[in-house]
Amino acid sequence: MTKKERVLLALRHQQTDIVPYNISFTHQEYKKVADYLGDPDFINKINNHLCGATFDGYVTELPHKPGYFMDDFGVVWNRTGPDKDIGVPDNLILHEPSMKNYKFPEVPKEKLLKEYEYVLKEGRKNEQFVFAGIGFSMFERAWTLRGMENLLTDMLLEPAFVEELLDSICDFNIQIIDLALSYGEFDGFYFGDDWGQQRGLIMGPELWRKFIKPRMKRMYERVKSKGKFVIQHSCGDIHEIFPDLIEIGLDVYQTFQPEIYDIESIKREYGRYLTFWGGISTQRLLPFATPEEIKRKTIETIRILGKDGGYIAAPTHAIPGDVPPQNVEALIEVLQNQELYL
Repeated sequence: MTKKERVLLALRHQQTDIVPYNISFTHQEYKKVADYLGDPDFINKINNHLCGATFDGYVTELPHKPGYFMDDFGVVWNRTGPDKDIGVPDNLILHEPSMKNYKFPEVPKEKLLKEYEYVLKEGRKNEQFVFAGIGFSMFERAWTLRGMENLLTDMLLEPAFVEELLDSICDFNIQIIDLALSYGEFDGFYFGDDWGQQRGLIMGPELWRKFIKPRMKRMYERVKSKGKFVIQHSCGDIHEIFPDLIEIGLDVYQTFQPEIYDIESIKREYGRYLTFWGGISTQRLLPFATPEEIKRKTIETIRILGKDGGYIAAPTHAIPGDVPPQNVEALIEVLQNQELYL
């Protein structure tokens, strides 16, 4: 069975020989683990089951300001702090609730096409499930332009502006979706958009349903029209809208944080409809447990979530720089040798 075949079975809620898995790293953690293992190419030996090309907005470092990067949308990202992968916004693009003085960038087709061709070639070579995607796909793109507090206030005081902004983001994204799906070889499309806090949605379910849901539905339908799987990333607790996401066509929910969800009850309630991707905590387990504890918890999680398919075993996020490399080694050991542990 190829890695792609294994993922497809899992997404169709069928039992697989082993549970498909995927591990990604922040740049800081990747270097730490590579040094520990003495192998800068270790990630290609993990045998990840998925690979993808996700557009977040291409960035260019500001020549007069080292550690600061500007993306296609004009947002400047400060990467001088602990987060070297994304950073934090350092400027405000939309100072007022108006789109009059802002024009969205052109879709960078040539760069995207090169990425798509590369990832599809790698996916074919490694027999993986391959997806294209958009990070900052709706709410996150909006608040990076307008500011988090401003946008949340606008949802109550300037709803027409919020509708216009989100429609503009959706129109931009549809161009990327169509470009990616012109390659029939992609198996799915990934949307990144953090809606959750440790408890509940940032904007609450009512405002999510009013502003976010209709645009996600439009984008999901575009993907489903081509017969592809829809993958949604959101950190935090979004259980209140699981029925909504199922209704509009979601197939895979990532990331699935065990410090937030009771994984047994969520699997029981929604496991027939959603495939869960994640489940191995980067918040509490991987940074603080011993290697043996990580092995035990990983085995337990696979047994619960992997029953009858519908699970991709993975850390709940790209593994951050505070995780001891021996803990990463323990996780890899279990995922690669499931037949010995389960």
